[in-house]
Amino acid sequence: MFYYRIKDNVVCSRRELASFAECSEQEAMKAERFAYISPRTGAGKVLYCINHRGYLADEAEGLWCLNSNQLDAMADEMEAVPQWLAEKADAGLMRGICADVLNLAALLEQTYNREKKTVHILAMGDVGGTLLIGMSLLGGDCVREIGIYDFNENLCNRWEHEINQIAYPWQYDRMPAVKILQKEELFLCDVFVFCASKSIPPVGAEVQDVRMAQLEANSAIISQYGKMARKAGFQGLFAVVSDPVDPLCQRVWAASNCDADGVWDGKGLRPEQVQGYGLGVMNSRAAYYAKQDARFQQFLTEGRAYGPHGQRLVIADSVTDYHHELSMELTKKTVEANLEVRALGYKPYIAPAISSAAISILLTIRGEWHYSSNYLGGIFMGAKNRSTAYGVELEHLPLPDALLQRLQDVVDELNALKI
Repeated sequence: MFYYRIKDNVVCSRRELASFAECSEQEAMKAERFAYISPRTGAGKVLYCINHRGYLADEAEGLWCLNSNQLDAMADEMEAVPQWLAEKADAGLMRGICADVLNLAALLEQTYNREKKTVHILAMGDVGGTLLIGMSLLGGDCVREIGIYDFNENLCNRWEHEINQIAYPWQYDRMPAVKILQKEELFLCDVFVFCASKSIPPVGAEVQDVRMAQLEANSAIISQYGKMARKAGFQGLFAVVSDPVDPLCQRVWAASNCDADGVWDGKGLRPEQVQGYGLGVMNSRAAYYAKQDARFQQFLTEGRAYGPHGQRLVIADSVTDYHHELSMELTKKTVEANLEVRALGYKPYIAPAISSAAISILLTIRGEWHYSSNYLGGIFMGAKNRSTAYGVELEHLPLPDALLQRLQDVVDELNALKI
């Protein structure tokens, strides 16, 4: 193992990095900011949190990131590393970097801090407006300001008036201020939230998967904003809320990384900069049904949600005592929950806007565990995760084989949707 000091960082690598000054292992052991340069090949995040020594095996990114059984096996089989290095990895105190070393110094400057963030929301329709309410009421501790933009100027003016006239008495700065943006200001922020949608099937429409019906129309819109993010050199979080969340994450990331002729050059958003916010409400809906039926109660303490926001959702009634048939039944109830609201004559946007978007984005900003979709081996996959000073940290658990097979089926289907 080779060790190098780069400004305030120490990085280690299995191969020599001729461009940087080498340091001793003793000096590396004392470093507060530490990174591991991975030589792995294949699609994966550029910056990420290493929270298990199995990551040091340099396998191509995949479902193993969520499965501690496989991580343990990879650790047992990999080339030996110093014990102190393995312990640092297990403790989640190591940043992984997989990129050209020419970009290394710049990547090491990418840090996550706990300062209050500026959040910009695109499109103030039903979802955007509800998200704004939730983020305003709940986000005063971590959001400095919320910028809003919509082609309808009156709509923006309405929301600016309404939200800025909500206040706690004698604590008039407790909630983040809301301001109206010009289009060219959209990416002057820490978090950009995409809520635009061109085609939402009306209530009563005979559409089996409402979310996927929106894919092509919304792909064209989000691709435009991916190119805008690229042009602006945006380094913050691009949060996708519009449906279908996970494929749209794929589309915006791809669009941002193509030049004016549509040729891939990798000069846009890093994959970990894009996160999809649709899984939070699916988890909450599963909990709703678990509270109503004693057969599902274990979900409230042992359950997990994985995968996309839609038909490919995976709900596990328990990760410690998994019951396949119960999990499939609870998954079906969760997937169809939105249809129950539509059958009542309403569009089901309130719970998604609050659970998936407002609450989950605020948890992301705070660095707390939440549900969102992250880039995983070439696709965007929903799972429990959090943002840390070392990058995105994915939860890994000893997943039972039946659950792991369900997740693999989802991965295969999401790969088929890629452009």
